[in-house]
Amino acid sequence: MSHVVVVGTGIVGLAVAARLAARGDEVTVLDKEDGLARHQTGRNSGVVHSGLYYAPGSLKATMAAAGARSMVAYARSRGVAVDVCGKLVVATGPEELPGLQKLAERAVANGVPARRVTPAEAREHEPHVRALAALRVDSTGIVDYPGVCRALAADVTAAGGRIVLGEELLAARTVADAPGTRGRVEVRTDKADREADALVVCAGLHADRVARACGLEPEARIVPFRGEYYELTPEAGDQVRGLIYPVPDPRFPFLGVHLTRGIEGHVHAGPNAVLALAREGYTWRDVSPRDLADSLAWPGLWRLAARNVVPGAAEVGRSLSTRAFARSLARLVPGITASDLVPAPSGVRAQALRRDGGLVDDFLVQTAGRQVHVLNAPSPAATASLEIARHIVERLDAALPLEHAA
Repeated sequence: MSHVVVVGTGIVGLAVAARLAARGDEVTVLDKEDGLARHQTGRNSGVVHSGLYYAPGSLKATMAAAGARSMVAYARSRGVAVDVCGKLVVATGPEELPGLQKLAERAVANGVPARRVTPAEAREHEPHVRALAALRVDSTGIVDYPGVCRALAADVTAAGGRIVLGEELLAARTVADAPGTRGRVEVRTDKADREADALVVCAGLHADRVARACGLEPEARIVPFRGEYYELTPEAGDQVRGLIYPVPDPRFPFLGVHLTRGIEGHVHAGPNAVLALAREGYTWRDVSPRDLADSLAWPGLWRLAARNVVPGAAEVGRSLSTRAFARSLARLVPGITASDLVPAPSGVRAQALRRDGGLVDDFLVQTAGRQVHVLNAPSPAATASLEIARHIVERLDAALPLEHAA
């Protein structure tokens, strides 16, 4: 049996811990927060993505498609609320038709069940939608991700693992294997010194900083982008049955504001995407001088901004104006107005950005010694979390001579 310390109680960290514990490893999960899934996992829109948008052959494409199946199956097996309701991706003008066609072709390449539909067929699914053409994606769904996290945490503890909240990793050091000795990882937290056979870090918004504190030089820097949400009033929400997405702007790395009927029945609108002024900056008032200085000092951010002036300005405009936000939604469902929007909690996306301004567009995992660090796991990481966990454990086994139950 090997002892593995896992950092992070977001859905990826808990999925890794549950997989390790299920095969017989001794697992200790650490998180600086006092509860599970306090950041990206607990603040997203709850969508089970199909794998539609991602480059064929990428980890995102393969793991999202597989994850859409495994996540739904897991949720159902554990009594977590889930609904495979499908979604519409809507082209509202002729300039968006080529983008819609590219998505249809990518669906075929990625094995995603999707089909072009006419405006009349789109309105059979969403009677209030505006569509020149649309793509119907049947495998997209919604799920209670915090509920999934609670189930995974229960799996960890049922298999003998420990979840330790309110304890922050400060540093770690790998002690290499030597003749007659077994290597280990020395872990220092704000509460204790620990030893483990291996360390897996799923630190999300702080992934690059934690990696450096553990002696690893990350390939990219985390730059936080706040995703701002509204909810529709109940009356306006009656205009949305399921999930309605725009054709994404190819100049910008996000999917655009969309409409999502969540698992609890409320309709969420968003997210908008703007630079967060802190890594845990959920409002404009949340400012961390250290975090902001780190972002602004990174050349990649300025290069990204220079390439995305127009869409970036539109995102800021929507952030500052409820009317502008409502106009974006009204392109999809014309009946929505600013008076229909009620502010909802925001999320922050941990986006890995290279020095040249290139977004790390796929999941990024680095290993060093007896450590595995997840350095980029934005959407669709929640959907793919069970598949990411499989991948991480395989990476761990390939790198290290761990002893574990078969």
